[in-house]
Amino acid sequence: MTQFTEEEKTIRRIERRFNKGVVQYGLIEEGDKILIGLSGGKDSLALVELLGKRARIYKPRFSVIAVHVVMKNIPYQSDIEYLKTYCESFGVPFVQYETSFDPATDTRKSPCFLCSWNRRKALFTVAKERGCNKIALGHHMDDILETLLMNITYQGAFSTMPPRLVMKKFDMTIIRPMCMVHEADLVELAMLHDYRKQVKNCPYESQSSRSDMKGILRQLEAMNPEARYSLWGSMTNVQEELLPDKIE
Repeated sequence: MTQFTEEEKTIRRIERRFNKGVVQYGLIEEGDKILIGLSGGKDSLALVELLGKRARIYKPRFSVIAVHVVMKNIPYQSDIEYLKTYCESFGVPFVQYETSFDPATDTRKSPCFLCSWNRRKALFTVAKERGCNKIALGHHMDDILETLLMNITYQGAFSTMPPRLVMKKFDMTIIRPMCMVHEADLVELAMLHDYRKQVKNCPYESQSSRSDMKGILRQLEAMNPEARYSLWGSMTNVQEELLPDKIE
């Protein structure tokens, strides 16, 4: 009987969940050219590894490039040479794109929102320039569930980041190939593969509520070890007859 090391078990578990998400939600098709949003964090580094490997081995045939957006007015020290070398080790071309934003342009929105919006805008710009039809983001299952909880709590809306989102206005599709992957496994993968952390000194980071929701998700799992799967299932099991009628 084959004995796997702990590293092999972790990688096999991640790849199994990764492949399940890709197939179940139809995220990759023949001839796709996919742009990977590479922040330099563990999640986007893992996505480069997973998509880079799959592009080499599996059908359908598709190609990928990785784009790292540098926000010039945020003190984020990117190790560009490391990111470039890392991407190329998986056969993934690397692109660096610089931009900035002025938080004074819209005081109704938080600086975090404006920074994120402008980073996303930059990814769309490069995707169009490079002839890509899809943008892959490194959100994992925990991110999606935390967003669900945040939207329910703060927005009063039952919504989240879907695995596949067709942006008809921009003729682009957003995909999240790690939608079924657990963050705990990605933390372990980062340690096993010695991912190099990028230095981020964001002056607005403390304003984020996401870290609080991570704690809430952990509390729910302490109450019920299957909580994440129940939350995930709830998104496609909406029993409207047991909900209040919509008030016009």
